[in-house]
Amino acid sequence: MSLWSWSGFFGYLFNPFILGGVFTTIWLTAVSLIAGLILGFALALMRRSSLRPVQIVAKAYIWLFRGTPLLVQLIAIYTALPQFGIRFSVIEAALLGLALNEAAYLAEIIRAGIEAVPEGQARAARALGMTERQIMGYIVMPQAFKVIIPPLGNSVNGLLKTTSVTSVISMEELLRRTQVLIQERFMVLELFAVAAIYYLLLTTLWDLFQSHIEKRFGQADSRLSVTDRG
Repeated sequence: MSLWSWSGFFGYLFNPFILGGVFTTIWLTAVSLIAGLILGFALALMRRSSLRPVQIVAKAYIWLFRGTPLLVQLIAIYTALPQFGIRFSVIEAALLGLALNEAAYLAEIIRAGIEAVPEGQARAARALGMTERQIMGYIVMPQAFKVIIPPLGNSVNGLLKTTSVTSVISMEELLRRTQVLIQERFMVLELFAVAAIYYLLLTTLWDLFQSHIEKRFGQADSRLSVTDRG
């Protein structure tokens, strides 16, 4: 009995069922990231709030979701919450679990970026009569974003692979569809190799895109510095 079939490997490399799983992985990552960024930004601001109760809520959230496995969180959302009358579909549970988990990590990344901007700039802006919203939008976030980009890119890279965890609640992303075909065709090595190639392709493409963004911001900083010296 052959342990490897090249015909099986190439036959499933462009299989429509597998490609559908790749597409699901991509949009699952994108939607979860956007939702995680929105919630993460709110949590970062709560962490910096002058109100102690607000800080405690944000810290407790981050502590809980960073301290427990995503697998446990997904199972709790999909199987435990229905015991209390709260039901989600597979897609809803997958998106909710990924977004809530990602937000806890993104909150700390965003907070670190905000705190990297010298406080003196905010004080100077207040002295000029700018509102807090204007200070955040025009002074703080444009500079913080440059600090946030590298760790944010790493989070996206990790999220692309983390979506595979949603297979435990039958979310038909890349890994789940690979497992379904394995059960039908018994080509374990070939199909896992196909899945690994697609994960590698997706993360590589994102790394190239991230490098492009970092270079663009680096060039913008250089032009700004030259202008300031002039």
